[in-house]
Amino acid sequence: MTSTTPAGSDPAPRPKRRTFSPEYKLRIVAEYDAAPKNEKGAVLRRERLYHSHVKEWRAARDAGALEKLVDKRTSPARPKKPAAEAENEKLRRQVERLEKELARNKAALEVMGKAPALLEMISEGAD
Repeated sequence: MTSTTPAGSDPAPRPKRRTFSPEYKLRIVAEYDAAPKNEKGAVLRRERLYHSHVKEWRAARDAGALEKLVDKRTSPARPKKPAAEAENEKLRRQVERLEKELARNKAALEVMGKAPALLEMISEGAD
């Protein structure tokens, strides 16, 4: 089977996700809100944004949550958890999962232990 790309060319690098500062978000929301109705789309096209961006940023602004305007998933200000704390959280989740699995297995064993007696009662009742 042959490839459609030449052997020496690399695929295009993945585009980097755009990030927006809280100041930029507030400026765009204010500009969008101040624009006449027939020019709001021009603001979005110029900035290469969607109406959903403005709605989300306006809601955060109206809630008085300027800190919520910073994307915590990609923000460089996001604090890293210490390795020990991250390991503890991982182990807690694992313990919780194993405890649920153990409870389910105990319930299954209890049912299996009662099954012979139940079958015996059924067979005696059929006689």
